[in-house]
Amino acid sequence: MDQFTQFQHRGWQRVAERYEAAWSGLTRLFIPHLLNSVKPINGKKLLDVACGPGYVAEAALSMGAKPVGVDFSEEMVRLAKARNPAIEFQEGDAQALRDADSSFDVLVMNFGVLHLSKPELAFSEAARVLRPAGRLGFTVWARPEHSPGAKLVESAILAFANTEVSLPPGPDYFGYGDPDECRQILKQAGFDPESVIFNTVVENWQVPTANFVFEAERDAGVRTAALLAAQGEDTLANIRDQIAASIQAFANDNGFALPYAAHVISASKPRG
Repeated sequence: MDQFTQFQHRGWQRVAERYEAAWSGLTRLFIPHLLNSVKPINGKKLLDVACGPGYVAEAALSMGAKPVGVDFSEEMVRLAKARNPAIEFQEGDAQALRDADSSFDVLVMNFGVLHLSKPELAFSEAARVLRPAGRLGFTVWARPEHSPGAKLVESAILAFANTEVSLPPGPDYFGYGDPDECRQILKQAGFDPESVIFNTVVENWQVPTANFVFEAERDAGVRTAALLAAQGEDTLANIRDQIAASIQAFANDNGFALPYAAHVISASKPRG
């Protein structure tokens, strides 16, 4: 593993058990959009890459697909198997899949791309394991200026944190937000550039308390958690308090409904 992959692997191993309570309420909101982008999947063999606890594979199975999940974190694979014993889950590297050429009809990644050190390798691997005319679909977070939930976190961190913390270099956390860039990268990986569809969708993440988002970032993330871990207690308190104050604008009867935006991107492999 390279340095960034080791960093990500250690992080997800550490927080795997917390993912359900912290982040599933947000990331699962985008699964219908992701699977809709690669329809039809009924009867199709589908690979869920960076599958985490297996939410996408589970949803795909309910839609009639034949899913397989893969993740580099053995803890995530363990959780996925426990949730869905009828689905095959395996440890593996998205950038060096063990599957044979032309093994799948569909390949999806829900917010997994930017946890990889070399996403372009993962796209090339996706093209390799997909059959001719196979479909790729993936999601990435939109930049904070388009995503109020992400914006209030970013604003608090920039206001108080020392952001010069040394972290292993990785891809831009908000990368692949430009349709033309995506089209070019996917073309180079082996996909038909004319088939690329780039949609931006917004979903409201319902959270119960004003501190929930800060606690999720601090206790159940990787990149932002590492940044926060390097801050002093007073700084953390200031970041927490600013997020809690900003979140009040999104209050409702059940807590807070935070709008988060994501890009849903899909492409097809040429027919042959």
